Parts: sequence; C-alpha cells; structure tokens
Amino acid sequence: MRKVFTAAHLFDGSQFLAQPTVLVEDGCITSISSRADAPLPAGVPVEDYSDATLAPAFFDIHIHGSAGYDVMEATPAALDTISRFLATRGTGSFLATTVTAPLDATLRAIEGLANLIEAPHTPGHARPIGIHLEGPFLSHEKRGVQPAEHLLAPSIASFDRLYDAARGHVRLITLAPELPGAAELTAHATSRGVRVSVGHSNATAAETRATITAGAASATHTFNAMRPLDHREPGILGVVLTTPSLYAELICDGIHTAPEMVRLFRSAKGPERAILVTDAMSAAGMPDGEYQLGGFTVQVANCRAMARGVLAGSVLTLDRALANYIAFTGASLEESLPLLTANPAAMTGLTARAGALAPGSPANFVVLEKSGQLRASILDGQRAA
Repeated sequence: MRKVFTAAHLFDGSQFLAQPTVLVEDGCITSISSRADAPLPAGVPVEDYSDATLAPAFFDIHIHGSAGYDVMEATPAALDTISRFLATRGTGSFLATTVTAPLDATLRAIEGLANLIEAPHTPGHARPIGIHLEGPFLSHEKRGVQPAEHLLAPSIASFDRLYDAARGHVRLITLAPELPGAAELTAHATSRGVRVSVGHSNATAAETRATITAGAASATHTFNAMRPLDHREPGILGVVLTTPSLYAELICDGIHTAPEMVRLFRSAKGPERAILVTDAMSAAGMPDGEYQLGGFTVQVANCRAMARGVLAGSVLTLDRALANYIAFTGASLEESLPLLTANPAAMTGLTARAGALAPGSPANFVVLEKSGQLRASILDGQRAA
C-alpha cells in the first residue's frame, strides 16, 4: 500500500526540509522530497500535517520497562507490551536496560533479551535494538536503588560473560570510573564495540578523566547518582559538563532534575552532545501503585517512583521529555530534536537503525507541534494506536 505524508517541515536526522513530501510503500520510505521540487503522486492517499513537523521516531537508550512490565522479565509478552506502548508515545527504537541483580539472573535476562531482539519484528511496535547494562559495575556510595549485595568490581571476565550471553547485543554499559579496573574495562568494552557511560559514581575529576581517556563515550542520567559539584574538586559532574566530546543523558521530568539544572545542562552540552532519556520503569503508562524494577518493589505516586526512600527510575515518556525540555529551556523544536534521535544513534553507533529518515528505511516518524507535543506516531507507515 502506498501513502504520502506531508507537513510544514521535516527533520531527517541531520537537516530540515520545508514542505516535505514523504512517499511510503509497504511500511518503508521510498522517497523524500519537497513539494516545490516534485508534485504529489497522482492517486495516492495523502496524510497532511500542514502546520506540524515530521521527525524520526525517538530512540530511548535508557529504559527499564513500561505498561506494567520490566525488560528483565525478558519474555515475549513483556517486550511485546512494552514495545506496543512505546510506539504510541513516539518511540521507535530502544535499548532494553537492565538493573543490577545476581549475575546468573542478569545472564538469563540478557539471553532472553537477545532472543527477542533477534525475533521477527512486529509492525507498528517499537524495536529493541540492543541492551544497556546499568550495572553491576557501580559505586556503592552512589548506587541509588541498585542492590548493594549484587554490585561487582569491574572485571573483563565478568563483562565478557555478559557480552557473550547477549550474543553481541550489548551496546551500552554504565560504569563508575573510580572503581579499580574501570579504565581497563572501558578500553576492553570499547574494543568490542560497546559504548561505556560513566555514572552511578562518586569519582573525582581525575578518575573520570582517566576513564574518558580509555574510551568512555557518555554519562548516565547526568546529575543523578553523581558526586555533587564542588568548586575545588569538580568530580565526575564537573568533567561531564565541561568535556565537549562526551555525550550525556538527562531525565527531563522536572523530578530528577529541576528546570534550572536542565538549562545548565543545555548550556554545557549543547545540541550536539545532549541526549534525553526516560529511565522509565514498569509503572510508565500505568496508574499509581506498586510495581517491580528488576526484581524489587517500587511505590509510584504523583509521578514519583520510589524505593527504599530514593528515586527508582521514572514514569516519563520521551514525548513528554521533549515537551518539558522545550518548556524548561526555551530551546526551539529544531534545536531539541537531535537529543532523542540523531544524538543517541550517533553515540551508540546505531545510525543505520535509528535516529534518521531516508529512502529505504522503515517509515518510523513522529508528527510534532512546535511545542514538542506529540500529535501522531507513525511506525512502519501506520499510525500507532
């Protein structure tokens, strides 16, 4: 089936096009042009968004679950439900993100996730295109809700067990730079194509710089679970905010980070290195109540997910994160879009699978108001319900 989508503007992952015409056939983009350059094809249904912007479907590199399910369940029912819900909120791709657990349990979960990543894609659903290991190589002091008894010292042998169990689908790992062996593991993981993100850390500036020198590419949920900024020992946070080459995540829900800190983040990382994530857990899209995050219980009330007196992920969705970012900072939609499309794809090395629109790629895009509000989510050429 052929269909044409038109809009006021289109962001293809690298540049903007005015008055775009996107021709879709059998769920894939066959052409992208401007109405000034080519007439609409005759006899093809047109879906017109004349006052909106088309952009690549969002890519969430840090998400633990949604719609009542946790990714570490690693069952077809869990991933199918999560993927279906994310599609309705504009997310087309994601990294299934683990939390620290007994090593055997983590190995079982990522083996199951690898099976699901390799399974045939369900049209109209978001795609899990890799795994983010948030742990077990994290700081005891800044572990958040990560279970202390299951944290491990950085170990190339342990990492290789995880990588092999995932059959190479690990794309990102969060690591505390101050732990003995962190720099060595960073270099090893990077050599295997895995991006290292510094986080859950009480590291000094020097310890953080050593891990970046070894290959670390990003920072996990900037400000959260990090040593506080100090003017004499800037620590991990000072380095994250002042290293131009380093990407950095942000949970932009107004709970994890106040608007003033979001504005600081924007000034520090700019549109080229900032990444919006949700860190969402199974309660995203669900009413207040009791939910699971990687095997432990989380209480959710008034948009706050809490366990043992600290924040335990979020109930955020990326469409809401985008609208919040624009509202908190005054950034334009044009400046903000790379933060949840091109930037996460570039950081993870997955630009061929997410973050861009081009002929031959799946017709996965969002329709957005200037404010960042989501008007429609189109996956595989069909509106996600």
